[in-house]
Amino acid sequence: MARTARIKRAFVASTDLRAMAQQLATMRTPAAYAGVSAWAHGHTGDAAAAAYLALGHAYLTDKRYPEASSNLRLVRHNSEVLADYSDFLGAQSEHEQGNDAAAETLLAGFNERYPDSIFEFEAPELEANVLLAQGNASGAQKALASIAADAADLPNYELTLGKIAIALGQEQEAERIFKKLLLSRPLSPEAGIARTKLTAMGAEGSLTATELRSLGDAFYNAGRYAEAGEQYHALARNATLPVNERDGFAVAAAACDLKLKRLTLTQAQALPDTHDENGARRQYLLMELARNRSDDVEQQRVVAQMKTDFPQSQWLAEALFSSGNMYLLRRDYATAAGYYSYLAIHFPSHKNAAAAHWRAGWLNYRQGLYSDATRMFDEQIKLFPNATETAAALYWRGRLYETQENNRALAASEYRTVSRVYQHFFYAQMARQRLQVLGEPLLVSHSQTETMQPTPIPHLADTFPVDSPHIAKARLVANAGLNDYIAQEIAADPDSDSWSALAEAQLYASFGESYRAMRALKRALPYAMSAPINSIPLAYWRILFPQSWWDAIQTESAKRGLDPYLVASLIRQESEFNPSVISYANAYGLMQLLPSVGKSMAREEGMTHFETFQLLDPLTNIKLGTRYLRKMLDKFGGVQEYALAAYNAGDERVADWQAAGPYHGIDEFVESIPFTQTRDYVQGILRNEDIYRSIDAVAGQQSKTGVGASR
Repeated sequence: MARTARIKRAFVASTDLRAMAQQLATMRTPAAYAGVSAWAHGHTGDAAAAAYLALGHAYLTDKRYPEASSNLRLVRHNSEVLADYSDFLGAQSEHEQGNDAAAETLLAGFNERYPDSIFEFEAPELEANVLLAQGNASGAQKALASIAADAADLPNYELTLGKIAIALGQEQEAERIFKKLLLSRPLSPEAGIARTKLTAMGAEGSLTATELRSLGDAFYNAGRYAEAGEQYHALARNATLPVNERDGFAVAAAACDLKLKRLTLTQAQALPDTHDENGARRQYLLMELARNRSDDVEQQRVVAQMKTDFPQSQWLAEALFSSGNMYLLRRDYATAAGYYSYLAIHFPSHKNAAAAHWRAGWLNYRQGLYSDATRMFDEQIKLFPNATETAAALYWRGRLYETQENNRALAASEYRTVSRVYQHFFYAQMARQRLQVLGEPLLVSHSQTETMQPTPIPHLADTFPVDSPHIAKARLVANAGLNDYIAQEIAADPDSDSWSALAEAQLYASFGESYRAMRALKRALPYAMSAPINSIPLAYWRILFPQSWWDAIQTESAKRGLDPYLVASLIRQESEFNPSVISYANAYGLMQLLPSVGKSMAREEGMTHFETFQLLDPLTNIKLGTRYLRKMLDKFGGVQEYALAAYNAGDERVADWQAAGPYHGIDEFVESIPFTQTRDYVQGILRNEDIYRSIDAVAGQQSKTGVGASR
C-alpha cells in the first residue's frame, strides 16, 4: 500500500506532462522533444522520472540510442518507482548499441528485483540475446530456462531458443524450432527473422511445397497480397516441383495479381486449364475479369461452365457470390437471387452461405415473391440462427405474417423475439414500432424462435481496488505517453479479469481521450449492442457512448433543429469522437467532413478565411457538420434514414436508390441500400441513438431511486 501511495503521488505530480508526452510519442518532432525535456528539467523526483521515461522511450523508438540510454538512466536516478522500465528499456538501448556488458548489468537478476514487472518474460528473453552476443550460449540457455514453463509458446521465446541452439551447435534442433515458428506464426515479425535464419543455415530448401504454400496462403488471407504473390511466383518457377504443383502456384500468384489490379486477361487465359481446384480457380479469375469489364455474356458463360466442370469447388461458390453482388448492384434482382440461391443450396457450409441465403430471400421479397421469401426466411432462422442476417430474417418474417398472412399473433411473436434477442439493433427498433401498431395480440408459442436467447453477459465489475499498484503504475506510464504498456500493467493485477477493460478505458477517458477509451471497451464487450442496458453497469455504457463536447452538440443541434442524440450518434459512427482523425477518403474530424463540404458550409456560416485544418477543431467541426446534416435532412423531407444515407454515400446516390422503389416503408428502403457499408452505417447510427436514449433513461431512474448512483 505504501508503494501504491507513492506511485499515486507520482501520477498526481506528473499530471500535466501527459499532453506533451503523448504528442512526443505520436509525432517525435524537435519541438515535442524540447517541450518534454524542459518539463523534465523543471521537476524533480518521481515526476521528473516520468518525463525522462517519455524521452527515453521516444529516442529508443527513433533509434537514437545514446540519447535513449542517457535519459533512461535519469529515470532511475530520479526515482525507483519506474526502475523496471528504466532497466529494461535501458538494456534494450545498450544492446542495440552493442554495449552488451552494460545491458547485462541492467538485466542480471531482473525478475528477482522486480517480481511484479510486466517485463517478466521479455527481460529474460532480452538477457538471453545479450548473453548470446557476448558468446555465452550456456548463460543464455540458463536465462531463458527461467521462463520456459510460461513462455514456451511466445514467438520471441521460440526465436531466442533457436538462436541458442545454433550457438550450441545444435543445427537440427535450431532448424526444427525456426520451422515451427515460421509455420505456426507466419505473420509475426519473429517468423520473418526465423526464415532469414533458415536461409542462412541453408535449410530453407527443407520446407515442403505444402509448407511453402501454407505461408503464401497465410499472407493472402491476411490481405498481404504482394508478399503472397512473391511467394507463389517463386514457387511457380521452381522446376524441381511437380508440374501440377507449379500450376497451382501460378494460379495462386495470378489471384494475388488480380487483387493488386495488375492481372490481364491474356495472363489469366495463359494459366494451365486443368480439371482440378487450380483449374477452378483459373475459371474464377476469368469470371472476375469479365465482371470488371462488364462482359455479362462471358461472366455468365464462365459460371455455367464452372457448374458443369467444378460443381463442388469453393471457387464456384466464390464466383456465385461475386456474380450475385454484380447483379444486385445493377438491380437485376431475379438474376442476383438465382446466383445467391444456388450458392446457399449447394454450399451450405461456405463462409458466404448465410449472407447469400438471406440476400436471395430478401430479393424474392423485393420482387413480390412472398411465398418464396417466406420459405427462405424460415430456413434462414432455422439454418443460420447465429448469423448477423437472422435479426433481419425474423423481422421480415413478422412483416409477412402481418401483411400477407394476416396473423397478428405470430407477427407479434417474431417482433418480440427480435426485440428481446437483438435489443438495440435497427430491426429491434422497427419491431417495437410494429408491436405498437399491432396493439396487444394474443401471446402464442412459436417453436422456431421462442428458444432464441441473447448472448450471455459475463459479470462486469464497475469498481476496482484503489490499492492496486498496477492500476497506479498504468496511470503513471500513461502520463509518460507509453500507451502500449497501459493494458499490460492493468492485466498484470491477478484480480483484474472482471474490471481490466473498464480500468483501461476510464484511464483514457480521464485524459479526455474518448476514442481510446471506447476502443478498449469495444474490444472487451463485443456483445454490448445486443445487451439490455441494465445487464451492463452504466460506467461501461458511458464510455461506449460518450457525450464529449456535449454542450457544443446541444447548442448547435438546437440552432439547426436537430436531436442532439442523433448528432452524437453520427459522431460515434463517423470518428468514435476522435477530433484529429483524417480518413482514407480525406474526411476530417469528429463529423468527418470533406474539405469541399467544410468550405461550403463555412461560407454559408459566414466564416471568412476558412482553412481545412480548422475542421480538426471540435467546435468548428460540430458547427459545420450539424449545418451539413440539417441540409441533408431538409433535402430529403426530414427523413433521417434518407439523410444519413446521403451523409455517407452522397445525395445523388440516395435519390437514385429512392427511384428504385416503390418501398412500403422506410424499413424496406434501408434494407434495400445496395452498399453494405452505407446500410450498416444508417442502421448503426439509429442503433446508437436508441442506446443513448436508453442510457440516459436508466441513469435518470437510478438517480431518482438512488440505485447504482456510483455508476
